[in-house]
Amino acid sequence: MEQSTSRKSKQSGASNCPAALGKRILQRARTPQFKKYLQNLLIELCKVDTTPNPDISVMRAAEAKCFAILERELAAMKFPGGTMERKPVNPQISKHKNYSLLHFTKTARRPKGLTAKEAYKGRTNLVCVFPGSNKGAGKSLALDAHVDVVAPYFPPTVKGDLVLGRGACDDKGPAVSLLAAFKLLSDVLGEKGLALNRNVLGFFVVEEETGGNGSLSLAMDRKLKKLYESVVVCECASLNIYPANRGAVWYKTVLGKPAKGSLLELASFVIEELEKEGASIRAESRHKLFPQRPVQTCHGIIGPFGEHPSRICGKVAFTIHFQKPVSAETETLVQDCLDFGLASYVGLYGDKTKVTDVATGRPMVARHFTATRKGRSITVEVFGATGHMGAIRERDGAITKMSHLVRSLVYSRARIESSAGRMELQLAGKPDGKSLVLEGGQGFVPTHRIEDVMDRMRRAAQRGAASYLLRLGLPAKAASVEMTYEKLHNVAFDGDPDSYSMRNAIASARECGIWKEQPVLGWTVSCDSRLFATEYPGMEVLTVGPGELVYAHSDQEQIRMEDVVRGAEFLALLIARQAGVSPA
Repeated sequence: MEQSTSRKSKQSGASNCPAALGKRILQRARTPQFKKYLQNLLIELCKVDTTPNPDISVMRAAEAKCFAILERELAAMKFPGGTMERKPVNPQISKHKNYSLLHFTKTARRPKGLTAKEAYKGRTNLVCVFPGSNKGAGKSLALDAHVDVVAPYFPPTVKGDLVLGRGACDDKGPAVSLLAAFKLLSDVLGEKGLALNRNVLGFFVVEEETGGNGSLSLAMDRKLKKLYESVVVCECASLNIYPANRGAVWYKTVLGKPAKGSLLELASFVIEELEKEGASIRAESRHKLFPQRPVQTCHGIIGPFGEHPSRICGKVAFTIHFQKPVSAETETLVQDCLDFGLASYVGLYGDKTKVTDVATGRPMVARHFTATRKGRSITVEVFGATGHMGAIRERDGAITKMSHLVRSLVYSRARIESSAGRMELQLAGKPDGKSLVLEGGQGFVPTHRIEDVMDRMRRAAQRGAASYLLRLGLPAKAASVEMTYEKLHNVAFDGDPDSYSMRNAIASARECGIWKEQPVLGWTVSCDSRLFATEYPGMEVLTVGPGELVYAHSDQEQIRMEDVVRGAEFLALLIARQAGVSPA
């Protein structure tokens, strides 16, 4: 390969992929040697830490290292006229409505963060183009996968058929499947004397996890768009095929300290109203492609606890300070309040101490909380199960759980203080300052506009604060509540479940044995698919790929190599059908 600086047709596309070609693709993919090759490649990519970093030079070097690995493999492929290019990220994306602000670049020296021009200097996506012959039927397509991951990073390890490590599932495993699909096609097309009818492009992009700016740069490129008519975004989609995505918006709430009370207590009442509003949005979310109503409310960060708005927080702690020494009576009453707060949480979200985590074989949560007395204080540690916000119903959110415990204590304040004197609650190890930051995400489906979701969440936060302040006899404006949406803001979209691309995908999935005879649904997660779908309304955009969402962003992130292989053969078959093949 050379290196350089409305509905569509209802034809199934099956005739574009000769049976002999499909059979040979599957034969090549299903060998121990091929699986081992993919495993080594995935481990090599996962050894590169591509988490967000305020030092852009660190990110630039890590991205370049990943691209060098991919380029090494792409260079050996034999697509006539094929090219690959590290395409610069266009700083003009900052003027686009779908641009995500560069929150991860903020430092004490640069409190507002870097400009787009500064942040993307010398940074690229990797784009490969395999030109078609323009003979026969087919539709040109681009396939997209991202190389960035969420924090915290941990290196890869192998356990049987599993590769564990940050990015193994989201999204380096799917990226490996994509590259492997190209390799399968390169080998088999040459062997069979065939060539692609239509263009096939590969996009290996940066910054999906921080909002999608890498894919946005490519989606905006009108010259590049002339080369493709449809898009497949490779994500940890359990080898399912989705013509639609739910939306997501990340919020940041800055709470100002009131004259009375505590910021932690204030935050707990804000969280309660955000949860209620999220439940209301879910109740209103009837949609044929989303019958399960995948509308999640996730609180990922509070003060110093948590790492990412859409990563479920796994641990948070708070301290109860008393004016007087803690008597046995007070300690028992506090324990009862904590237990009743926990019962209210479990009643809504389930008891994950009684659910086995398939990754470990142990309870998903070993214990809900501990309460340790020391002097005139009791420190409460609250535990959850980390993971992607899209899996929050299967996992366990420590911040939401903590808010139930805190509110239970607030409800019984008068009784507790009658024996222990004034009670103060604050996050552990962090004396109350002038403000407290809470960050998280709200999911929604195409039944709702993103602007309406933002407005409703903002008003919910204000209601929660007002409810708490009323308990203290303070006016609603006694504490400031500022909610902004500077990070990820993904709209929901729904595509045609019976499109040309979808029919080709189903035929390919049947051929390699991964198709489940079930209704076509939308993906319960948001990803870069929506950038292409909203930039080009009516264009067919699918989300597919190996890996289980429940492991994405979690402390047990992993992927089965068998699924990576299945992803590769499926994508190879899909490309052959979608683009079509003819004698060279």
